[in-house]
Amino acid sequence: MSGLSRFTLTRSPFSARLLSRTYASKSRAPHPNAVSLERAIAILKAYEVGRPQQTVELHVQCAPEKGQPPIRGSCILPRPFKNDTRVLVFAEGEKAKEARAAGADIVGGDELVNKVREDEVKFDKCLSTPEMLPKVAKIARMLGPKGLMPTVNKGTVTSDIAEAIKFSKSAHDFRADKMLIVHTGVAKIGFTDAEILDNIQKVMVSIRENSRGKNKFVSRVHLSSTQGPGIQITDA
Repeated sequence: MSGLSRFTLTRSPFSARLLSRTYASKSRAPHPNAVSLERAIAILKAYEVGRPQQTVELHVQCAPEKGQPPIRGSCILPRPFKNDTRVLVFAEGEKAKEARAAGADIVGGDELVNKVREDEVKFDKCLSTPEMLPKVAKIARMLGPKGLMPTVNKGTVTSDIAEAIKFSKSAHDFRADKMLIVHTGVAKIGFTDAEILDNIQKVMVSIRENSRGKNKFVSRVHLSSTQGPGIQITDA
């Protein structure tokens, strides 16, 4: 029997459990079919043969302290896998020129605030100069729930627009959902095993930076792919 045969698509009880995409659980005990990270990558690659552009997805159940701020963050992946990030910048005058020169996809002032309010533009990241922030604050209720509202703490309100655009184009963002689970793509299945591992480790380090020193901040980790199963990891 081959090493991957027990992970093939069958109607066995094991397969049903393996293919579950329910990542939330109160149990801290590892699943009996949990495997090492390297093994999980091999399994997913077996499922996705001939589909190198499928995404490898990481699902991290967190256990923060009560009253802790939302779990979110950004990091620069060793090998980025997205190259279509659309960056919007609220800026006027010379700062608007700098933004365009640095590669911003959408740049504007008052008129852009109105376009965003009317949902006329689509974008993935949002930056603002300090001068534009009071005007951007008028649409905070639209941007906030999407995680797009520029803030000083996140470094998305800045006078150094060129550097912020460079970071936004290459940064990988994540945030936990209401169940305190971070769901995020981390690589393409066609990457080498080492490249996938490096990206996962980088994201895990960034997630754990939210821990505030708590030892058991991460309770469970699953790895999946676009069409592959969700596999619990023992060593992420």
